[in-house]
Amino acid sequence: MLILGPLGFATPWLLAALAAQPVLWLILRAMPPAPKRLAFPGVRLLQGLRDRNPVAQRTPWWLLLLRILAVGLLILAFAGPLWKPVVTAPASGPLLVIVDSGWAAAPDWSARQARAERALNDAAAAGRPTALLMADGQGADGPLAFEAADRLIAGLNGAAPQAWTSRLPDDPAGALVDVPEGPLSTLWVADGLDGENRAAWLSALSERGPVTVVPPGRPITALSLAEGDTPSLTLHGTDALPRAILAIGPDPQGIERELAKLTPGDPVTEGGITRHPVAIDLPPELRNRITRFQIEGEAHAGGVVLADDRVRRRKVGLVGDQDSAAEGQQLLSPLHYLRQALEPTSDVVEGGLGDVLNTAPDVIVLADQIGMPETDQLAAWVEDGGMLIRFAGPRMAASDRLADDPLLPVRLRPGGRDIGGALSWGDPRGLAEFSGDGLFAGLAAPEDVAIRAQLMAEPAPDLSSRTIASLTDNTPLITRAERGQGQVVLFHVTANAEWSNLPISGLFVEMLDRLVASARASVPDEAQATDREQSFWTPELVLDGYGRTQNADDLAPVLGGDLALGPGPGQPAGLYRAGERQQALNAGGPLVLATWPGAVIEEAASAPGRDLKPPLIVIAVLLLALDALASALLARGMRVRRGATAAMVVGALILMMPAPGAQAQATPTEIDEETIRAADEVALAYVLTGEEDVDLLSEQGLSGLARVMSLRTSVEPGAPVAIDLDTADLSVLTFLYWPVTEGQPTPSPQAYVRLNHFLRSGGMILFDTRDGDLAGVGGPDMSGTLQALAAPLDVPPLAPIPDDHVLTRSFYLLEDFPGRWQGNPVWAEAPPAGAERLEGQPFRTLNDGVSPVVIGANSWAAAWALDESGVPVLPVGRGFEGERQREMAFRFGINLIMYVLTGNYKSDQVHVPALLDRLREESGEIEVMP
Repeated sequence: MLILGPLGFATPWLLAALAAQPVLWLILRAMPPAPKRLAFPGVRLLQGLRDRNPVAQRTPWWLLLLRILAVGLLILAFAGPLWKPVVTAPASGPLLVIVDSGWAAAPDWSARQARAERALNDAAAAGRPTALLMADGQGADGPLAFEAADRLIAGLNGAAPQAWTSRLPDDPAGALVDVPEGPLSTLWVADGLDGENRAAWLSALSERGPVTVVPPGRPITALSLAEGDTPSLTLHGTDALPRAILAIGPDPQGIERELAKLTPGDPVTEGGITRHPVAIDLPPELRNRITRFQIEGEAHAGGVVLADDRVRRRKVGLVGDQDSAAEGQQLLSPLHYLRQALEPTSDVVEGGLGDVLNTAPDVIVLADQIGMPETDQLAAWVEDGGMLIRFAGPRMAASDRLADDPLLPVRLRPGGRDIGGALSWGDPRGLAEFSGDGLFAGLAAPEDVAIRAQLMAEPAPDLSSRTIASLTDNTPLITRAERGQGQVVLFHVTANAEWSNLPISGLFVEMLDRLVASARASVPDEAQATDREQSFWTPELVLDGYGRTQNADDLAPVLGGDLALGPGPGQPAGLYRAGERQQALNAGGPLVLATWPGAVIEEAASAPGRDLKPPLIVIAVLLLALDALASALLARGMRVRRGATAAMVVGALILMMPAPGAQAQATPTEIDEETIRAADEVALAYVLTGEEDVDLLSEQGLSGLARVMSLRTSVEPGAPVAIDLDTADLSVLTFLYWPVTEGQPTPSPQAYVRLNHFLRSGGMILFDTRDGDLAGVGGPDMSGTLQALAAPLDVPPLAPIPDDHVLTRSFYLLEDFPGRWQGNPVWAEAPPAGAERLEGQPFRTLNDGVSPVVIGANSWAAAWALDESGVPVLPVGRGFEGERQREMAFRFGINLIMYVLTGNYKSDQVHVPALLDRLREESGEIEVMP
């Protein structure tokens, strides 16, 4: 690079063309050439005549200067001028590029990759040995391998941020053992946070050579769940700007969307970090539907909090004898103990059983109640998924109708058992240790808890399986049984201190919290660290570095002790389950900024310098336009008008050009060339699954179907369009082929919003599970993956396609819809109730429009797939029968596309005579010509 003061040139050798400027001046000055003087007597006849359109013998000097200046500006522009470029001294020796790859790097990940790639390209041009270290904690332990820099670019481009904080190897000295000779230069593309082993690595690298740190280009934000009984969030950020928090969950139709927007409170700044408290002040019905909280405008795992039980507070209904007015009697009431235990973590409602049922609670607690008139209603509520917690007492012990009560988990003996009273020979019993894999795993049984009386259970083969807590003599203390989708729990003691001192212990509160948390897909309290240490936790749903949900099937179970360490390699942020318990592991939390003693901090705006090439080219074009205008004026006459017109056109084009550096404003959903093409022609689209072989087969299948349709029908579809559901605009499409694969990621909530709009506006999705229904499920829910993908969609009731459906005759007459497989049912929108075949008509009016969803398992794309020469890609059946099956598959595809494009018009044509007859009967004025 050539540096001239604040001006630099990337390709200075082009400046040698400026030396030709004087020669160009002479050439242009000689144009047009001087006239040659010849003696011709007849010229005297022309004396006195005046030339109305004289031609200049010499080009005017100002026009020459204009042209010379324009050419010189073009030469300077293509020489790559830079204003105040960053000049780095020629470096030698090895180079180490470290890229922080935690969630904090996700917002500007592409810019980080570009900066690291530029360093690798420079090192490759200089022939420097280079190593690349992705700080995600997933690299192999051992010395770093230094090699040619261009070999590392592919690995850099394939890397992605992770759903945990950046992590470096534990032993920097061991990792730097094989560094080649020479001073080691380090470029550290940092995320701004203080991660594990960062200080040790910085010290070790500073001893070996210069360290350049590239700081993050935007503020860092994170969201965490605040500790305490009242559920709340905390917004952390390196700037003081508050950001709204989106509460996301399924709406009543099951579609995930924004349910509420929370506003942060007053900020508190300390150590360069600003914290905003965010109260979750929402009705319980709405709060219980929330699955995640997310910082608005941020796309990283640290800005997402998966909802657990501290957020989804349960509504608990208390039913029992009302407290007495006297203070002493109130302290003896069972409801007093239950109220004190449940109010910090639940929304408690009290009243009669009928009133409590009307509030739609999640849990109902009955304190010594039996034979209530609303028992049938209560049983139905339990069957629908409610949790009923009952406490024993003197009323239940004296009842002779215990055997007739349907809402008890076990059969009880009347009368109860007195094991610590004045008339008993035994001593009070303590609590046995809780099971390691049960609901109360991890809770300690205090030695001072004593049970003096209890209701006894009748011996039964299933008694041990229904006992979740017992006394030291193995008699049940708490039993539980499932009833439909709900469950019934019985404490064999009272809810007050009459039969035991359990209600006045801290264990009583913890046990009730666990029970209430287990109702309706709960998540236990994160604060119970001992709860995590009991067993393996299986990941159910995990996040990637951008905060998007991913399938967790490939992850192994995690030890409870490891889960307590937070997100990391092998255990990303997400939801984990152990038996009946579910735990949310969130990536965000308090921020700790990194410091870089001894390192050089690279300014974000300094990297390449200001490029002067675009403005120089624009100025040169303007000068050439002026040259064209001036030449036209000099030519006069017709050439004046033509030249002026051309100059005006050139000037208009220049004015329409954007200013240097200006960019069009990006739309929320970028429309690429493929989408624009799909809007201009009938384009068949398919969903990208992430599996190359499946996506290639989808493309070949739709290409083959389009080729056959072009030959046989008036419809000429274009090339298939590949659709990424998270980014594509579906408004220009009419047909979408969706192959279902096991490892297919679930689209984002915004993608489902666009999909539902696509279905409502007349589009169709063909779901193809491609398995031929080998499992024999025989319904539209042919796989768990299909259920998960289609659950948020507005899918109408489905039924197997009947023989008289429009799909059987929209172009060809068909009886079956084979693909590579055949004989399996194909499902579409169910016909409306009462759709009967009219007398004398072969078809019914099944529905007014096109079925938005068609589901099958026949692998149609495999049967349609043709290569570039028109040869089938995959075999179908055997011999002639197989080719006939392929032909019928093509006919089904043509019928399907015709059905999408024309709707039920053929079904309407069949009913035209009947419709006209009805109109004639009603009006008496319409006559049909025979």
